[in-house]
Amino acid sequence: MTHQVAGAISERLAQLDWQAIEQSLSEYGYAKTSPILTPEECSALIDLYVDSNSFRKHIDMQRHQFGVGTYQYFAAPLPPLVQALRTAAYPRLAKIANRWQHALDLPDPYPTSHKQFLRVCHNHGQTKPTPLLLRYEAGGYNCLHQDLYGAVAFPLQITCFLSRRERDYTGGEFLLVEQRPRAQSQGMAISTEQGEMLIFTTRERPVRGIRGYHRRYMRHGVSRVLTGSRYALGIIFHDAK
Repeated sequence: MTHQVAGAISERLAQLDWQAIEQSLSEYGYAKTSPILTPEECSALIDLYVDSNSFRKHIDMQRHQFGVGTYQYFAAPLPPLVQALRTAAYPRLAKIANRWQHALDLPDPYPTSHKQFLRVCHNHGQTKPTPLLLRYEAGGYNCLHQDLYGAVAFPLQITCFLSRRERDYTGGEFLLVEQRPRAQSQGMAISTEQGEMLIFTTRERPVRGIRGYHRRYMRHGVSRVLTGSRYALGIIFHDAK
């Protein structure tokens, strides 16, 4: 079953227009895809939320002033679907990440496989898996932030949306804010549908200016959920301390 899941996810990712994805990431700092997960897969992931054995850590956002809602980091080994997404998406995103590294004159290109990249994380003491499930009820939201857990960070990450907009919940748009040099920050509110995947900048991206490329820093969050329940799967490629 694990091999079947990995094969199915790999095939779905291969069918995406990766040239268009890279162009959107370069222009806007994010790219939204067609549905990658089936409704049944979304429901199965949501059902995992109450299974404490599947997770290593539970976070109450309000307690830490992160927002209002909860999220849980998966324990190792990751569920097959989550592992498949993390493993299959990484090599394609690493190619984009390495072009960004080159544009910014940064050394040390990212390894071509996620297994190799995790070795880099573990060598820096970052050994805890970071994929997570997030849950927001009516009134919930997530403050603007960056998902950084140590010295090693991959510049791109993914959110998969598990709930049905306008049916399971209203509100709860995905938010991105880009800090522009010598200008006011620019905000983006992104509406999403069940099963869709959003790829976005973890911390910074290269933007071409008059004197070459410079860094644009970005943060992400979630606007207030007005009604219902909103679940999402986060795929972060670097591990945590």
